[in-house]
Amino acid sequence: MTTLLPAFSLEGKTALVTGASRGIGFTLARGLAQAGATVVIGGRDAATLDDAVERLRGSNADATGLVLDVGRGESIAQAFARFEKAPLDILINNAGTEQVCPSLDVDEALWQRIVDTNLKGAFFCAQAAARLMVRRRGGCMINICSLTSRVGVPGAAAYGASKSGLVGLTHALSTEWAKHGIRVNGIGPGYFSTDLTRVFYQDPQWREAMLGKIPLGRFGELDDLIGAAVFLSSDAARYITGQVLYVDGGYLASV
Repeated sequence: MTTLLPAFSLEGKTALVTGASRGIGFTLARGLAQAGATVVIGGRDAATLDDAVERLRGSNADATGLVLDVGRGESIAQAFARFEKAPLDILINNAGTEQVCPSLDVDEALWQRIVDTNLKGAFFCAQAAARLMVRRRGGCMINICSLTSRVGVPGAAAYGASKSGLVGLTHALSTEWAKHGIRVNGIGPGYFSTDLTRVFYQDPQWREAMLGKIPLGRFGELDDLIGAAVFLSSDAARYITGQVLYVDGGYLASV
């Protein structure tokens, strides 16, 4: 009797997760490693990366760190050069930043910092990865999108624009690179507490209001994102590309 489970294995695959020294990126790297992948975690700060690598190795993950600032083209080029002789099978574009700010107060510097990190950085990481994957006739990319890819949130104009752009990027790249065997999908997390959002969760009124909008009745836990990432990275999703999977407890279905 055959089984589907081997199709979900990431054994023998190498994955790069950007912005993975903490939060969602770290959790996804840990999940991919648990599924058998060798993981490379990218981040701007070498010391923070070293600590994250040690924590991953403490859970028996095959992990290494890679200094990578997705907002700088030269940093992207240097980082991806390490994969010239070692295969890269999976890229997760997770690096991102946010600063809540009324739209009337957003200046050019703030807009550029958010969009350069969240959207421009994701594109040029995808481009660098694709140049490697084209040679091997295959690969997988996952862009970490957001609920703001679909709904408006006050004070998040730049962030929402960048994350909406990621959906468009996912659609465009998936159609262009399919002929090379490269799949491009997205994951849209719902309400998860991270370093970027923790301040909101400290407000009891905000928590109560948000919970009332989530059909499953709870906020997301970071491990809730692992299944989607492993699935989309695996051969079980070999006929899926150009899609964004929202992991949101039913929020978008109810608004």
